[in-house]
Amino acid sequence: MGKKRIIRKSGGSVDQGLKSRSLSRVAKKNIVSGTLHVHATYNNTKVLLADKEGNTVAWSSSGALGFSGAKKGTPFAAAKVGELVGDKANIIGVKEVDVVIRGVGAGRESALRGFAGKGIDIVKISDDTPVPHNGPRPPKPRRI
Repeated sequence: MGKKRIIRKSGGSVDQGLKSRSLSRVAKKNIVSGTLHVHATYNNTKVLLADKEGNTVAWSSSGALGFSGAKKGTPFAAAKVGELVGDKANIIGVKEVDVVIRGVGAGRESALRGFAGKGIDIVKISDDTPVPHNGPRPPKPRRI
C-alpha cells in the first residue's frame, strides 16, 4: 500500500493573508478617543471600535481572522482579534478608549488584554452583559 501522507495544518495560528488584508483596508481618519465594544459569546469573539458618536471605525472577529469551529471561541483567538483592532486603532490615531464588554465567553478578558498591549489608554471598563429578569418559560417536567 505504501506510506500514507499526513498533512498537518498549523493549529491555532492566524491566517497572515487575512490579517494583512484587514490592516490594509483601515480608513485614514484621525480620531483621538473612542469606544471599544467586546462581544464575547461561547462560539465567537467580536471586537468593534467606534468613535464617540457611535459610528463604527474598525472591527474584527475571530471568524474573520481564519479561526473556524471551536477554535473561534478560545481566548487565544480573542487575543489575536484584540491585537488586530489595536493595530487598526494605532493607524487611525486613537489615544484612549472606553470599553464596553458584553457576553460570557472565554475571550472577554483576553481580547481586552490584546488590545491594551498595543499602548492605548483604557479610561473606563463597563460590563453590559444582558441579564434576563425571568427568561423564557421553563420546559414541562418529564413524564416517564
